[in-house]
Amino acid sequence: MAPSSADRPALRRQLRQLRGALTRAERAAAERRILHHLQRLRLFAPGARLATYLAMPDEVNLAAAVRLAQASGARLFVPLVTSRRRRTMAFVPFRPDGALRTGAFGIAEPVVARAQRLAAVNLDTVLVPLLGFDRTGQRLGMGAGFYDRALARRRDPHRPWRRPRLIGVAYACQELEAIAPAAWDVALDLVVTDREVVRCRR
Repeated sequence: MAPSSADRPALRRQLRQLRGALTRAERAAAERRILHHLQRLRLFAPGARLATYLAMPDEVNLAAAVRLAQASGARLFVPLVTSRRRRTMAFVPFRPDGALRTGAFGIAEPVVARAQRLAAVNLDTVLVPLLGFDRTGQRLGMGAGFYDRALARRRDPHRPWRRPRLIGVAYACQELEAIAPAAWDVALDLVVTDREVVRCRR
């Protein structure tokens, strides 16, 4: 049975516990396999606009993927919260050796000028963190809705936007049988785990 919206807070707690129970060795092995799957998707092309994320505790760490993407000539971006009250964010250029500050919710953010902010529609691919996912591309996040707001154009029924491609990144243990989508949820195109690349069914 798909979890209802009322189930989501409890489900998030369960998934955080499950993810947090992975050992350091298990995480390292899983992240190597995830990197391998990402490489096979050929995301790290010269000039490609690729948004990643700076991992919070227990999230899949994409530091190795970031280094490889940078070496390949891809243009890297990460999220930056633009309004905590309105729960909005944009994407900004990222260099692994660039200056960082602690932003909203304790998440690291690059120190950049306002003019460098980029809307999601200008990106080729966004690597999206998550707590849970299913095979139709439904994603359970932390609950604040930042990604759903930033990617809302993907829901436009009158003008289906194909960009950016949305790729969830997760450990295989985060898969759920089904997630009941909320009206504002934006579905993923793919999910990359340590086990496989899930090509999401609609």
